[in-house]
Amino acid sequence: MTTAPTPQPYDPERYRSAAAHYEHGRVSYAPALIRRVAEVVGLRRQHRVLDLGCGPGPLARQFAPLAQEVVAMDPTPEMLNAARALAGGIANIRFVAGSSYELDPALGRFHLVVMGRSFHWMDRVDTLKRLDRMIEPAGAVALFADSAPAIPANAWLKTWQDICARYEPKIGAHAHDPNWIRHEAVLLDSPFAWLEQFGVIERRPLDVETLVQRTLSMGSTSPGHLGETGTAAITAEVRSALADVREEVVMTSALVAWRP
Repeated sequence: MTTAPTPQPYDPERYRSAAAHYEHGRVSYAPALIRRVAEVVGLRRQHRVLDLGCGPGPLARQFAPLAQEVVAMDPTPEMLNAARALAGGIANIRFVAGSSYELDPALGRFHLVVMGRSFHWMDRVDTLKRLDRMIEPAGAVALFADSAPAIPANAWLKTWQDICARYEPKIGAHAHDPNWIRHEAVLLDSPFAWLEQFGVIERRPLDVETLVQRTLSMGSTSPGHLGETGTAAITAEVRSALADVREEVVMTSALVAWRP
């Protein structure tokens, strides 16, 4: 058994100032990846999906055409407001204010629970225990993420990461914690211990203004954390150092977990 991971401090304010930058800055999930996950979990139009920690709702919007209903849940009002606006009135998305600590069977049963870059902020053990009471017997959890392969097209990435590292407040983020327990280990000790990984690698256009938005969409380099002076400084440095960026190669992936 894996040692129980220590949860990140719960802070529903963390992404308030990042919400305005998230949709345009963050890497979007490949449509082919969404279709693949829907296929492998057997998602049908009669099923319900929970997008937990939905942010501005990219996963909710992508899964909405494939399900009867998507419940998009987030603790940050600014994120939910952005999600509602971007959904453009999609009839089968229901927005719910709350975090993983508010997960309750009263929300109903789901065939699929998706999380996009949000699971690491939760009490992961507690969250999976709660979801075990809410996910249908043949249902699944899918953790979505993105990464950048170490290839020449991504040579700009180190410069961007170095800039961000100089400005990041030292808030104990998991990426800097040598004792961080990976999601795979947590899932293997949970009811959802049958794991498969899926990924799509794509070459995409990229410009420096998207990188500015990406910088400000991060919890540790958001305007709320950096303040007015820090925000102006980091955006100026990104624009100066990375003005010539034209493309990136990204891998969007999903770690899918079922009950054995």
